[in-house]
Amino acid sequence: MQPTDFQPSPERGGFLIPRTARQSRWLVAMLAVVLALLAACGGCATQVPTLPPDATSSVAPAATGTPLASAPASEAAAFPLTLTDDEGTAVEIAETPDTIVSLTPAATETLFALGVGDRIVGKGADFFLYPPAASAIPDVQSFDGTELKVDVEQIVALEPDVVFAGGNFGTPPADIERLRSLDIPVVVVYAPTIAKVLDDIELLGDAVGQGEEADAIVEEMQAGFDAVADSVAGQPRPRVFYELDATGAIYGPADNSFLAEMIELAGAEAVTTGSADRFDIPVERLITQDPEVILLADAQFGVTPEQVAGRPGWDVITAVKNNDIRPIDDQTVTRPGPRLPLGLQLLASTIHPDAPVPSLQPIPPGG
Repeated sequence: MQPTDFQPSPERGGFLIPRTARQSRWLVAMLAVVLALLAACGGCATQVPTLPPDATSSVAPAATGTPLASAPASEAAAFPLTLTDDEGTAVEIAETPDTIVSLTPAATETLFALGVGDRIVGKGADFFLYPPAASAIPDVQSFDGTELKVDVEQIVALEPDVVFAGGNFGTPPADIERLRSLDIPVVVVYAPTIAKVLDDIELLGDAVGQGEEADAIVEEMQAGFDAVADSVAGQPRPRVFYELDATGAIYGPADNSFLAEMIELAGAEAVTTGSADRFDIPVERLITQDPEVILLADAQFGVTPEQVAGRPGWDVITAVKNNDIRPIDDQTVTRPGPRLPLGLQLLASTIHPDAPVPSLQPIPPGG
């Protein structure tokens, strides 16, 4: 998301969405409902932290758009288990977890797909909840009007065998350290690339004793990526700008970001910000890049093609002149979990409405 973030949004599982006015607005909506997460917009912008070095790396897709090879199969994990999380921390898990706290929506979704959703005793905020069965799990986060906070006391009372948290500030680092100081194993996940999304599914599978199930999910996801990539091979590759937010500034994909990678795999050329770690793009650069298609991730917050077309100076952009401004379901595209191939499918079919993009099905809870 986190694609962002750029401060990763909890909803995206910690990798794609800038924590800017956009996320603030999302957080306000989240508070109004049940804490939100995915693509937020907001009244006041907050500082966008710099991505860690590995978060800016991206494996470039082949010219045909074929995505990455799937992660190598993991061997069955034996407990006690020590694994290395996405921040390089060695985390020891004493036994197969019976009680789990998941602080990112992507991790929650992945755990359900792995068949251990019934072990989750606490979850992070998720305005766009999936799967619906997760709605019964208590929230262990709160919003004080400016930031998400983890309820450490509530988590301690739940006595989890492991906690999954979001990297790159998706979960406040101070809360992660406090949980660890209380001898609670915390595995931090942060997936800035598609390859890392697959790696993290394997990581979560190992951490909960479901390595074989994780392998099967990764294999199915890779098949979905391949099918979508094949369906747009040979199609024209339009210049595409993916608008994350337009509150106070215009936000879109950073160079080499997860979101830019997704756009490339969907058969297009991503119009990016020109920075490896900033998601705000000057209007002058956007006009110079001249996108042929504009995708509105912020349409779910009321932004319309007509509003975009009416922005000062935007009338010279090819997408505006040709009325190629298209809303898109941002949560499906940017959440780094098992449904990511569906996000690629949605991107490809929105960019190439006449291409024979296959209809994929979500991986059901339990695999």
